[in-house]
Amino acid sequence: MSQTNALQEPALVEEQKSLDVLDQLMKPEVQQSLTILVDNLPKLAEMVTLMTKAYDFAQGIATDKVLINEFAHGIGEFVKPVQEKAKGIASAAIEASERSQAEATSTVGLFAMLKMLKDPEVQKTLRFAQAFLNVLAERKN
Repeated sequence: MSQTNALQEPALVEEQKSLDVLDQLMKPEVQQSLTILVDNLPKLAEMVTLMTKAYDFAQGIATDKVLINEFAHGIGEFVKPVQEKAKGIASAAIEASERSQAEATSTVGLFAMLKMLKDPEVQKTLRFAQAFLNVLAERKN
């Protein structure tokens, strides 16, 4: 008898599921939703087609080794000058820090500062600082 019950259980479960589906289909809100879906099937089919094409395109790009290598090379060419400039600025900052630490015992007097103001690089830096502060003031107002 246990074998008969075991065989009848899946059949009962399937029958119960089909009754649940039929009960769901009898609800007015489900019928209204199905009507809307059926009315919009051409649009949905078009959207699925477009999404499939977009997926295929993206998949093709993602798996194209030549394109990936070319893209990486192009990015590298773009980043290389910026990287070299950043390295130059960093090394200059480190060297300036070392020099200032070496000269930590000496003081900078008024005449030394006036002499520094004549240096073209100091003038350039001061003009930049003044312009930068002017821009910040304008943006603040």
